Amino acid sequence: MYSCDDDNNGFFNPFADINYEELAIKDNDSIVKFLKNNYYDTDLDSVKTLVSGKTSLFEDTDKLKSYKVTENDIEHTLYVYTIEQGQPSPVKGNPTVMDSIYVKYSGQAFANTELLTSNFDRNDTGAWLTLNAVIDGWKYGFTNFLGGELKKDSNGGTLNGPITYLNTGKGILFIPSGLAYSSIDTNNYTSSLVDTNLMFYIELLDIVEDTDHDNDGIPSIDEDADGDGDPTNDFSDNSNPALPDYLNPNV
Repeated sequence: MYSCDDDNNGFFNPFADINYEELAIKDNDSIVKFLKNNYYDTDLDSVKTLVSGKTSLFEDTDKLKSYKVTENDIEHTLYVYTIEQGQPSPVKGNPTVMDSIYVKYSGQAFANTELLTSNFDRNDTGAWLTLNAVIDGWKYGFTNFLGGELKKDSNGGTLNGPITYLNTGKGILFIPSGLAYSSIDTNNYTSSLVDTNLMFYIELLDIVEDTDHDNDGIPSIDEDADGDGDPTNDFSDNSNPALPDYLNPNV
């Protein structure tokens, strides 16, 4: 959208009046209301409106954990509900924020006590993604789970037919808008989910531990020159200042 206003160089920002610190507080209040008014139905493998005799998501403290995440200098609270932790492996641990993951998922929008949408996005067959290129709620949420183990035949070989994973990590992510499609990012302006809280059912099937995006022999998570835990903001090559280290095989 454009305007003739000389003060904004012709660009109209429909979200210019938003106070994002206040929005983060409002988002958290809304998420807490939802968690207090819903529970996880183990039989239906689904979040349902709270009924007598059931424990709300908010009070299910053995499975629900909250994490403080700062993005754009604003603190947000991410809530992670663990259904299954996943299969502990002597080889693979939890994914880092830079690892590739193989996942199934479905997402819905919500506010206060109500779901606002049916599934706006869903993958029931499995998709490979890399955690440095997804919304922040996924980036930090998936690190709390372990992948499963590939099902094999009686001889330890690969099964014929569909690939099947056992003992996968399963959970639900309750993501504030600031860690989803925030209007701070102009790329999200046209999204119907802009500044909306999201709920994702997730299943972590497998990971590529120590993912190396530039194939230089150094895991991307270790190409973190400033040590802040985020390799995407490190640019050590003065001859190529636009290329982050984890994508630059010369660094």
